[in-house]
Parts: sequence; C-alpha cells; structure tokens
Amino acid sequence: MPLYDYHCPACGHRFEALVRAGSTPACPQCGSSSLERQISAPVPPGQSKAIIASARRQAAREGHLSNFSKAERGKLG
Repeated sequence: MPLYDYHCPACGHRFEALVRAGSTPACPQCGSSSLERQISAPVPPGQSKAIIASARRQAAREGHLSNFSKAERGKLG
C-alpha cells in the first residue's frame, strides 16, 4: 500500500494516508471523500538511515519501544 499526502478542500486539513488500490480515503477531520492528492517530498539519498536512527533514539527516550525488535530492546536497557 502506498503512502500518499492529501489535502481536504472542505476543511483545509492536510494528512498522509496508506491507500489500497481501488479504495477512496476520507478526511480524518471532517469525513469528506473529495480530496486532492499532493506530491510528496522525496527523502534525500543517504539521509534516511540517519533520520531513522534519530527517530528511534527519540522514541526510546520517550519510552516508545514498539518500533524496536526484542533484540534491540535488550540492548537499550
């Protein structure tokens, strides 16, 4: 399932959604299905591993460990 950015013209809300082929997303704020799909900004090459590592460190500091494997959680303790 691809991840798309959407803009809702009815309420102005911008959001991302995983969309299956053939399904129509709805705005999580107002429920409208009349949405505009936006162009997503690409991730610069070589930066994604650093971004992921930074996000994982922040999640660990905040106590959100669900994105770590059991082996990785053991190393954090």
